[in-house]
Amino acid sequence: MAKPGMGLDPGGVAAATVLKRAVELDAESRYPQALVCYQEGIDLLLQVLKDGKYHKQIKIEENATGFSYESLFQEYLNETVREVWIEDPYIRHTHQLYNFLRFCEMLIKKPCKVQTIHLLTSLDEGFGKAQQISGLEEIKASLRNHGVLLELEYSSSIHDREIRFNNGWMIKIGRGLDYFKKPQGRFSLGYCDFDLRPCHETTVDIFHNRHMKKI
Repeated sequence: MAKPGMGLDPGGVAAATVLKRAVELDAESRYPQALVCYQEGIDLLLQVLKDGKYHKQIKIEENATGFSYESLFQEYLNETVREVWIEDPYIRHTHQLYNFLRFCEMLIKKPCKVQTIHLLTSLDEGFGKAQQISGLEEIKASLRNHGVLLELEYSSSIHDREIRFNNGWMIKIGRGLDYFKKPQGRFSLGYCDFDLRPCHETTVDIFHNRHMKKI
């Protein structure tokens, strides 16, 4: 039996992925979530039939919760994801390095089969430069142990923030990966589970375009 999305163009694959998730939720009796996925899958198919493009916008309100990386990205990650491109000028400070690490942890879990992660960020020219470089190199070594290559590139002129997957999805977050607020304490809810962590206000734009170019 053919897998959902096989033989389809990127837009069709994306629609099949969302609809596959809807069927899974339906089978789990999670009907409200299944309905949302069914509607989004149909909308995506209609967009693909129209012009091959898709755009969805999510507005994260100040202090909103429920927007962990898994909650935000999981819908667009499947077994076809092998390569990821990340542009984010602020992967510098300790908490930003941890954000990137959490994002990488998500990428190596099933159903993803990520082989290469590309990170383009800016270099901290202050006292934090050594920590930034050593932190990213440590993440690179850890990913290598899981069979994933992390390619690092630094730019002094980078400004935009975006994440792209080789299956055609692109996510632009106004604040990049750094949209979570500082936890109230080391033993407060949300310190470990980012779904419980309050967020800064930001906008998330999600695109799918069969003609989209890679970074």
